[in-house]
Amino acid sequence: MKDLRVAVGQFASGEDWEANLKACAGLLDEAIAGNADLLVLPEGAMALFVDDPVRIRQAAQPLDGPFVTGLAERTRGTATTVIVGMHQPAEDGRVINTLVALRDGEIVATYRKLHLYDAFGRRESDNVLASDDSPVVLDCAGWKVGLMTCYDVRFPEMARLLADQGAQVVALPAAWVRGPAKEWHWEVMVTARALENTYYVAASGECGRRNIGASMFVDPLGVCRARLGDTPGLLWGTASAEDLAQARLTLPVLANRRFTVNPSPRSLDA
Repeated sequence: MKDLRVAVGQFASGEDWEANLKACAGLLDEAIAGNADLLVLPEGAMALFVDDPVRIRQAAQPLDGPFVTGLAERTRGTATTVIVGMHQPAEDGRVINTLVALRDGEIVATYRKLHLYDAFGRRESDNVLASDDSPVVLDCAGWKVGLMTCYDVRFPEMARLLADQGAQVVALPAAWVRGPAKEWHWEVMVTARALENTYYVAASGECGRRNIGASMFVDPLGVCRARLGDTPGLLWGTASAEDLAQARLTLPVLANRRFTVNPSPRSLDA
């Protein structure tokens, strides 16, 4: 298994999906030029309404809409897989917070967010429908890449389910909201999920006036190999097959554990 060349991009999403598509396409072009196998972009990259979140209901697009298809076309003829967050319409009038993985002009995987951000005085569920999907792992250049979205990172059982499915890298698009100690929470959670499961985590953080940015690439022993600040940019990292194997030999937590995780979903009404 060859090493995986990873790029993680962040930018400040706005209300205009066409401007956001242009920003995503610019980061994708840079990743392709750098021979990235994997590019991770933020959650909700299609549109962000900071002051009036209900407007995401009108801005949502289907998977065959112009945002996804425009970005997919940008990947055609390349070997780069891009993972990006967007919102698609739900039947009840709300939207679905969806990660889309694109490669060579096609959708190769989707993941609909399981854990909604009803915390710190915010209620994502007012406008977003929670998924009942199972955790998703996709193939990328010979590697197994698991998918999580933002608030999902606070739930270690989901991270372990991805490990159970063979994840060696986890892509974590996010729009982590600013607040007291929130950047510390982000660092701790991203690092812990990598360390306790001995896999790489490529975490993309939306930046701008509401969100912290702080994209990170963390290795299987919890060491942050690259990080961005709070402005737009692209970071690079390498997922090493040799280092992954050595980490799991040195720290065999997956082999040593005594308990499994029950994959049965819990009802939100329970």
